Amino acid sequence: MSVFFYVIIAITFIIIASGLFTVQQGTVAVITMFGRYRRVAHPGLNLKIPVLETIFKRISIQNRSAELEFVAITQDQANVNFKSMLLYSVIDGTDETIQKVAFKFVDERSFMQTLVRSIEGSIRSFVATKRQSEVLGLRKEIVDEVKGHLDSTLAEWGFHLLDLQINDIQFDEAIMRSMAQVVASNNLKAAAENEGQALYITKTKAAEAEGSAIIIAANAEKEAAQLRGQGVALFREEVAKGMANAAKEMQDQNLDASFVLFSIWTEAMKNFAEQGKGNVIFLDGSPDGMERTLKQMQAMHMNSNNLK
Repeated sequence: MSVFFYVIIAITFIIIASGLFTVQQGTVAVITMFGRYRRVAHPGLNLKIPVLETIFKRISIQNRSAELEFVAITQDQANVNFKSMLLYSVIDGTDETIQKVAFKFVDERSFMQTLVRSIEGSIRSFVATKRQSEVLGLRKEIVDEVKGHLDSTLAEWGFHLLDLQINDIQFDEAIMRSMAQVVASNNLKAAAENEGQALYITKTKAAEAEGSAIIIAANAEKEAAQLRGQGVALFREEVAKGMANAAKEMQDQNLDASFVLFSIWTEAMKNFAEQGKGNVIFLDGSPDGMERTLKQMQAMHMNSNNLK
């Protein structure tokens, strides 16, 4: 064989080898010929026509993420600073989807710029309809709003939005101070209301307890008074019975009943002296006074007999 033959074989081998290429897992390669789309090369060892076919772009079909920071303005003209994380990916690895991803934008930078600006625009439009006091509690609503607006647009580009996380929402320093003051004043108001309610309950319970104590004391005093009255009535009844029996016995013995009255009167004076405990009791001890007292006691005796 001549040297020329070996040269031809070497050149052929080099040309064929130049047509071999590999595609990494998680990516695909877009093949064009003379600037026109030809096909998609999938992960593994692939062959392209040397010189004629070229690898236009390698596209990752893995999940991608990006961090966003921007400012939105609420309905009441408050600046809101957003920090968020965007998670997106290519819809699938079909030829139609890969063509969209490869040819919709000039380069990756243009795509990212458009995507970020679209998300910022959706959030700004939504926040512009809300007041500053509402924004902090609307993270989920903001994410749903963005997804609702961008899903169809991203599908036209060959992508879909997997997740949008609002990591931080902050207002300007002056607004944060005023919001903190509002929270503090509301806490003080709630504390004062709770304290007032507790004081009201305490005083109510104390008044109820005092009222119950007064009622119990009044009922006890009432029962005691009734018992004392009944005791006095029974005492008087027994005294009257004793006097009547004593007088009857003396009459049966033909004795003067006045002696009984006199004896009762002297016994009463003796009891006054013994049980007086220092109290001063004035009794008329003159003959006229004694006679008047006996007459009164006789009258009591006669009334007792009439009651029978």
